[in-house]
Amino acid sequence: MTSRSQRQLGRSIALHLVLTPLALVWLFPLWMMVVFSTMPDNGIFSPGIELLPHDGFLDNFNNLQRDTNFVGAIGISVSVAVTYTFLSVLLTSMAGWALARYEFLGKGVVVAIILGTITLPYAVVLIPQFIMVARDFQLANTWIALIVPPLFNSLGVLFMRQAFSMMPAELFDAARVEGVKEWRIFLFVALPLARPMLAALAIILFLASWNNYLWPLLINSQPGAMTAPVALGTLIGLTKVSWGGIMAGAVMLTVPMLIVFVLLQRHFIAGIAAGAVK
Repeated sequence: MTSRSQRQLGRSIALHLVLTPLALVWLFPLWMMVVFSTMPDNGIFSPGIELLPHDGFLDNFNNLQRDTNFVGAIGISVSVAVTYTFLSVLLTSMAGWALARYEFLGKGVVVAIILGTITLPYAVVLIPQFIMVARDFQLANTWIALIVPPLFNSLGVLFMRQAFSMMPAELFDAARVEGVKEWRIFLFVALPLARPMLAALAIILFLASWNNYLWPLLINSQPGAMTAPVALGTLIGLTKVSWGGIMAGAVMLTVPMLIVFVLLQRHFIAGIAAGAVK
């Protein structure tokens, strides 16, 4: 083994020695969430520290389902997140394409406004948005209210603008010379080239919708229209908190997303890297 290979091996070992404890620190709360989901409420706050799962997960889940119809809430969350992700990716891609490839009056102002919206805290627009949707449009307790108001995503627009700006303009000019319509250039030339960036953006938007709590809590007051995070929040009462049910629901919401992220992390990292380098 050469000295260079030995140095690379030493750096690799040192890096793993540093990152492995950090990974364990990050994973420990997730593991304890799994352990707590298998314990009764009185066992979660027992003096001893339990590090191994028990056999009470089904009991906690049955109590959760009885109190909240959690399976139905998960179905609503999946439907909302999938619809929101598809529409938001499409709209942000169209906006990014327009800002990257077309010249029009006020383009710089539009980009500046989009950049400005990133600096606004969500709490600033939350109440006006609620008043407009619930009072003016009378859309409270509807799927439209859950999906449409959050569709605009400033970071998504700027991300796709950067992705389309990286592509060679000659490719699109050649398609125009051949008589290809603009919408076909966007759908069948630009979007396939931006596939890694689209995958990364879709993962980010899906997770944002999946974990969204505050807006669904405000806009939907009917028990049958609750998303899964809101349904979990109903288990926290004034006199009683169903910790076992909350932990079981949290596991059901977290573990599938971790599995999806692990399976798609290659596409996610590739999309982020491709969109960040020009």
